[in-house]
Amino acid sequence: MEFELKILGSASATPFLDRHHTAQVLTVGNAQYLIDCGEGTQRRLMEHKLRHQRINTIFISHLHGDHYFGLFGLLGTMHLNGRTEPLHIFGPAGLDEVLTMQFRHSFTQLCFELNFTAVDTTQHAQVYEDKHVTVHTLPMRHRIPCCGYLFREQPRRRPLVKEKLPPNLTPVQLTSLTLGEDVLDEAGHVLVRNLDVTTEPRPPRSYAYCSDTLYTESLADLVHGVDLLYHEATFLEEMRDRAATTHHSTARQAGLLARRAQVQRLLIGHFSSRYRDLQPLLTEAQTMFEWTDLAVEGLTVSV
Repeated sequence: MEFELKILGSASATPFLDRHHTAQVLTVGNAQYLIDCGEGTQRRLMEHKLRHQRINTIFISHLHGDHYFGLFGLLGTMHLNGRTEPLHIFGPAGLDEVLTMQFRHSFTQLCFELNFTAVDTTQHAQVYEDKHVTVHTLPMRHRIPCCGYLFREQPRRRPLVKEKLPPNLTPVQLTSLTLGEDVLDEAGHVLVRNLDVTTEPRPPRSYAYCSDTLYTESLADLVHGVDLLYHEATFLEEMRDRAATTHHSTARQAGLLARRAQVQRLLIGHFSSRYRDLQPLLTEAQTMFEWTDLAVEGLTVSV
């Protein structure tokens, strides 16, 4: 099953040339999850041939414009295109008020059901679950309430070894085997041992999105061992004081967190527009964590 991240935007504060405001799409199986929705996100979706009709869940990290100013436009396009599927949005309290005001003053009445869940940005808690993933909040330390999101794939079923299966097993019995259960007879005796006819499933995959934040060492415990970590890296270490003042992180700090969390791979993004060349940011992060890449526009990472 597919588990793939697409970067739509990596700029901070103001867009710059070919850098766009923050937005990402995580695809797991046949489900797509939009993570933040900066200005121009719907255009970026079109450019990468991602159909917004497939997006049923949106996660917003905080209410600075570069992370959600594209949301109202995207919702408007969904409405104009006749969407009928419900849409669920998760984000900090107040986002519902902003959207309600925009709808009211533009006389917009959506043709689909829109559900909003306010998340507690100070807590690490599960906020969403479907057949593909669970999603937990990750507390960020920013100038306003802000959180990241941790996506974990649901445990996979055990693959059946067809050559070892006895004949005439029912669909219910086969399903039980994939769930790790033995097949029993009416008296409770084992007819087919699960371990004899199945193999270990691939470990569930995981992605952690750490939005705007001061360097926070305790995050390493929350995202420990994830397959893919995104962490903001707005500044170089030489501007560490500026990073602290604005509640952001440096590339070196992002690499340090990845190393302490023992993740498999790190992506850095949310680059300040002062950096035309991003190579110094990448080099700095890699001094702390070798397996680092730039979360540049159009990048696709399969886990």
